[in-house]
Amino acid sequence: MDEKINKTIGVILSGSGWQDGSEIHESVLTLYNLDKEGVKTKIFAPDENQTDVVHHISQEQDNSHNRNVMVESARIARGEISPLNDADANKLDGLVIPGGFGVAKNLCNYASKGSNMSVDNTISNLILDIHEQNKPLGFICISPVIAAKVLEKFKPKLTVGNDEKTINDVEKMGAQHIEASVDEIVFDETNNIVTTPAYMLGPSIAYVGKGISKLAKKVVELA
Repeated sequence: MDEKINKTIGVILSGSGWQDGSEIHESVLTLYNLDKEGVKTKIFAPDENQTDVVHHISQEQDNSHNRNVMVESARIARGEISPLNDADANKLDGLVIPGGFGVAKNLCNYASKGSNMSVDNTISNLILDIHEQNKPLGFICISPVIAAKVLEKFKPKLTVGNDEKTINDVEKMGAQHIEASVDEIVFDETNNIVTTPAYMLGPSIAYVGKGISKLAKKVVELA
C-alpha cells in the first residue's frame, strides 16, 4: 500500500450533472475507489463555459445563464480542483475520465458531431503524452469516444457497453469495440487503456459501482 500512496492519478471532470456535465455517481465512485486503492488524485476541468445548461428535473435546456465547467466540477471535487491547462503528464501516474454528457459536450463535441468529432486540444495532448509514457488511461461510460478519437491511429480496444450507435461511431474512428456488461472492464494491454460501460448500461449506482471499482483497481495496478 505504501508504494501506491506515492502514485497520483489525474481525474478530468466536465461539470456537475449527467445532462450537461460529469455524471455525479460515476465521478464520486471513481474518486472513492481510487482513494480506496491508496493513491492520490488530482482533479482537473476546463476553465471555460459549458456548451449548454440543462435543467435536471425538466430535462430542458436553460438559456437564462451560463455555467463554468471548472466551477461546476468543483462541487464534486469539494473545491480541490485545478484548471485543465495545469495538467502535466510528467506529474501523473495515470488518468481517468468519468462519463456524463459533459464529456460529449464540454471535453469534445461528440454530442453534435458524432464520429466527426474533435477533442479539446489540451485533453488530446495530455492523453497522448500519458500514452507515450506507457501510463494507464481509464475511460468510463461515454468517455471512451475520446480514446477512440485521440488514439485512433493506435486502434484502441474499448467498450461502451452495447449501444449500437456509439459502437458504430467508435468503430468508424478506428477503435476495436468489445461488448461488456456493466460490471465488467475491457483492458487494452497494448495501449494500457481500461474502459467500463457504467451508465451506458446502468441500471443503478450499485451496478455501475462494480465496473468502476474494477477499473480503478486496474488503473492503480498499472500505475
